[in-house]
Amino acid sequence: MRRVSGLSFLIVLLAAICAGTASSAHAERYPVVYNFFEGIPAELANPGGSLPGTNDWSCRPSAAHPNPVVLAHGTGGGAQTNWGVYAPVLANEGYCVFSATYGAYDLPWPMSAVGGMLPIEQSAPQLADFVRRVRAATGAAKVDIVAHSQGNFIGNYFIKRLGGAAEVDKLVGLAPPWQGSNAGGLAELAEYSARMGAKPAFDAVAGFVCQACRQAVRGSDFVLAMNSDGVYHPSVAYTNIATGLDASVVPYTSGLVPGPNVTNIVVQDGCAADHSDHVGIAGSPRAAVYMLNALDPVHPRPVPCSYIAPFAG
Repeated sequence: MRRVSGLSFLIVLLAAICAGTASSAHAERYPVVYNFFEGIPAELANPGGSLPGTNDWSCRPSAAHPNPVVLAHGTGGGAQTNWGVYAPVLANEGYCVFSATYGAYDLPWPMSAVGGMLPIEQSAPQLADFVRRVRAATGAAKVDIVAHSQGNFIGNYFIKRLGGAAEVDKLVGLAPPWQGSNAGGLAELAEYSARMGAKPAFDAVAGFVCQACRQAVRGSDFVLAMNSDGVYHPSVAYTNIATGLDASVVPYTSGLVPGPNVTNIVVQDGCAADHSDHVGIAGSPRAAVYMLNALDPVHPRPVPCSYIAPFAG
């Protein structure tokens, strides 16, 4: 009788362990290949799907990582294509990770996977709806957002203009364009066009394919309106991770606006071997550790320094 009771106890204990594992953050380890383009094969293999380790709606945040992480992609990115590196990195650390494509034209795949094309005012509500779905499914009071490029504007518009400040704890930005960009001299061209009375024509041409792209230009109506009450919301903690080799956010310091609740990082500081650019920063192991430290500042880890290739990371 004692032997049967011991066996029963063992079965109950194992069942409890398994149930706890199934309902909490990921126990599985996912392969990480530090190459920004690693998410593209996943999209090709599973159009409109989710990267392994993401969008598990049964995931429950752990005590160590109580905030689910929502990934906000950049211009032309998507739920899979932008996050082939950071999604498995986060899942392997035990975070509940969620990623969606927003701002895509209502067209068949593959165009449906090309996000960040619509005006930011249309993309941000899509992200807001997704965040609220994440919170409802996980029971989390707040999420953290990890954003790349235009995704910073999307996340911050949600925070500042759509009531998201009550739902977001931290925003970790990769290559943020807070003050707008003068890449290719577009800001100067826009200023010249305005002086010549040709601003509507400039806006039409600049936003012909990517309507959000003209909004990211320094001095645009969108940038001016977003920053009219300051770049940041005072209740959210911001970490800006920039690269001095950014050719899309020009100057790169546009994303390093100081503030009381802000940490600014340039990946080349203390690591001349880091050649990551605007795209490569989303495939960089160095930037990934900065991101993890921003999400969990109580348990910082050493930031590696090694050669980081441009474009791919």
